[in-house]
Amino acid sequence: MTSQPEKWTNRALIAWTKSFFEKKGIENPKLEAEVLLSHATGTSRIELFMNYDDEPSEENRAAFRELVRRRALGEPVAYLVGVKEFYSLPFLVDSNTLIPRPETEQLVLETIEYFKKQGWRTGSDGVRKRGVETEEDAPDPRETEERELKICDVGVGSGCVSVALVKNIPAARVVALDVSPATLEVARKNVEKLGVVDRVELRQSDLLDAIPSDLPEEARFDAIVSNPPYVSESEYVALEATVREYEPKIALVGGATGAELALRLVRQAPDRLKLGGRLALELSPTTVEIVARELEKDARWNSVEIRRDFAGLPRFVVAFRQQ
Repeated sequence: MTSQPEKWTNRALIAWTKSFFEKKGIENPKLEAEVLLSHATGTSRIELFMNYDDEPSEENRAAFRELVRRRALGEPVAYLVGVKEFYSLPFLVDSNTLIPRPETEQLVLETIEYFKKQGWRTGSDGVRKRGVETEEDAPDPRETEERELKICDVGVGSGCVSVALVKNIPAARVVALDVSPATLEVARKNVEKLGVVDRVELRQSDLLDAIPSDLPEEARFDAIVSNPPYVSESEYVALEATVREYEPKIALVGGATGAELALRLVRQAPDRLKLGGRLALELSPTTVEIVARELEKDARWNSVEIRRDFAGLPRFVVAFRQQ
């Protein structure tokens, strides 16, 4: 049994909790202890480090003990503190949304990089599509076509993908869809909190149903991105308890095989994409080939490609509308 210190300083609380979490098999035990103590005391982690030998108040220690108890039972840290960082931005999360994953950051990164190569400004360097490196090289704005880059995010969740895209592609405007009103409410809070209300439009929709299939070409999207539910019913039963018991099943399970929702989406997408428009999906390694084959069979798509995540697993499918 872990011995108790004479004084419950920040240092002692973190050390004891780290040891306790290790015995519970929790990954990153020290980091999680620090995050929970920071939340309980209302301070940043940096402030904790600067005041390692301070003793939190009894009220703060009681709050910390409750957080540690709930974490030991399996509740995710992100839900306990109500925030998860994604693409260097803080997103509010609760049990109505999936906790943003690192793999999804790769979906955002590849989308930004694609449009950068197409000549769109990324980061904070402007909104005009002109493919020049300096203001001196720029044509007269009157001679340069300016327009919005239209993106659709299917399954918005916390809003992390939509917000990260508009924060990093200044010309981007996103229509963000989700079937769950409760999830859309979390996304709305993040859109407001992160200052992009005028660039992210939230709509309730079952996949792309809320987007007309007969839009004129100029009103269609330049890109559709999605991290749809892709876990199979059998996989869901085998998920670790911290996911299965706390994260929303509706955002995890894609059907009996896990591919059903993604397959519906790829059949809907061509009627909403511009000619040459890009579809990018984050999927499970167990379903990514099923979806890629469906795209390859459909003459409306070309350049179908499976891409691997940073762990080397087949995770993403990218395709372009050709007719």
